[in-house]
Amino acid sequence: MPISNWGKIVKILTQKKETISVMESCTGGFILNELTNISGASNVLKEGAVTYSNEAKIKLGVSQKTIDQYSVYSAETAVSMAKATQKNASATIGVGITGLLGRLDSNNPDTLKSNHVWYAIQYKKQEPIIKELEVPNTKSRKTQKEFVARDIASNLLKII
Repeated sequence: MPISNWGKIVKILTQKKETISVMESCTGGFILNELTNISGASNVLKEGAVTYSNEAKIKLGVSQKTIDQYSVYSAETAVSMAKATQKNASATIGVGITGLLGRLDSNNPDTLKSNHVWYAIQYKKQEPIIKELEVPNTKSRKTQKEFVARDIASNLLKII
């Protein structure tokens, strides 16, 4: 992934005095790593969390009801994650990412698709941007995470 996209995001957010917070599941901190690799990210990154389990998502503000009704792997859960992290951090932008990279999840028997990700970007009080991604089936989870991160960065650049 071109680091310049994350560099551009940090630069624009710094100029606009805006901030970002991220709640990641399947990407396991990849977005946070990309952001913190940029000098000056501390000016814009309020906080981030890797919420790999349902319990972690719930602890940080995703309702059990949302997970039960729509699945932990859903647009609704991604939106709930984005809104919760934005609110918890008092950030301008909240990003929530959930999905499956690789095998089906035995902890969530309602799992229907692998290599499928949903993410949401909550910018200010606007309607959230919601995206469903079919992630290429590769042997490298890192490559899959890069694919997701690249798509998120592209959409962030469009809205900021």
